[in-house]
Amino acid sequence: MNNKIFEDLFVLEMASNHQGSVERGLDIIRSFSKVVRFNNVRAAIKLQFRDISNFIHKDYVGREDIRYVKRVSDTRMSKQDFAVLVDAIRKSGCIPMATPFDEKSVDWCVEFDMPIIKVASADNNDWTLLEKIASTRRPIIVSTGGMTQKDMDDLVLFCEHRAIPLALNHCVAAYPHEDSECELNQIDFLKNRYPGLVIGYSCHEYHDWSSSIQIAYAKGARTFERHVDINDDGFEVATYSSLPSQIDIWFKAWHKAVEMCGTSSTQRRNFLPREIAYLDSYVRGVYAKSDLNIGDLLTEDNCYLAIPLQKGQVSSRELMLGKYGHKMLAPCSKDSPIKIDALDTPYSGNPELLKTFKERGL
Repeated sequence: MNNKIFEDLFVLEMASNHQGSVERGLDIIRSFSKVVRFNNVRAAIKLQFRDISNFIHKDYVGREDIRYVKRVSDTRMSKQDFAVLVDAIRKSGCIPMATPFDEKSVDWCVEFDMPIIKVASADNNDWTLLEKIASTRRPIIVSTGGMTQKDMDDLVLFCEHRAIPLALNHCVAAYPHEDSECELNQIDFLKNRYPGLVIGYSCHEYHDWSSSIQIAYAKGARTFERHVDINDDGFEVATYSSLPSQIDIWFKAWHKAVEMCGTSSTQRRNFLPREIAYLDSYVRGVYAKSDLNIGDLLTEDNCYLAIPLQKGQVSSRELMLGKYGHKMLAPCSKDSPIKIDALDTPYSGNPELLKTFKERGL
């Protein structure tokens, strides 16, 4: 499966922070898309879709005492309203995404041609909804808050058998949660258990916007999610939602993590020229302890090691002593550096290696 669509993707979760207002939703899109462009990152702005008329049981419609019912009822938007927001997200240069909470909302994802569908932690084992989402054949990101090991394994196999690209987000589904509750070692667990998947981090901590993303990236997380909101209109922002200035810090922290983590984690890195020069300055060169003649074998009795290493000189790295050691091809006086071309060595027939010997050292 091609999971690259998830690589280095930031998901900015609008949730119901549009407050049922198209204009407020557009303000959020405008504010955060500017931060995205300024930081040169690849980001999606995500909406939440619900078919409210069927999502809430008729006997509970209008209940003010049930927080979740009141929240989704007060912030409901029509499909036409969402169409305006989706269009604005595309025009902003961000990727439109949505979390569908029911089957009709999945149809909206298809109708709006959402390139990625998100599954919330609350629905990560809702197999009726998951079957519907899978029928779209679109890539899926699933938050794993509260998800059992069996449900996770079942979901991964379910998507593998259908060749559906899948990313798993480590998530602590507490809004907000403390730094001590981040459980970032779960990223290691998910990467080890599902090596073929992109693993992400959906975060709800609220004390800083640098530490967790840098740790998560270093552990191998490659997609990241945060709730976002604005307070220009005096609206009281939830503690787990981030303002544009905080997301700016978040993006910059990610860039710093990428810079400091460097290149590949699957093969040996390329060495810095100044690093090699520094290390070479501490490598010991081979010196003659006494006058050496042609045909002499190097032994502990007739040579010694000391710094500095000089250009063309044999170092401690190549020295072989005794019966199977190096034989002198040219004389060398006491305390003089023994050069590579004065020895019978395997290196003498390799022009590239000889070039290296002649360039290193003082």
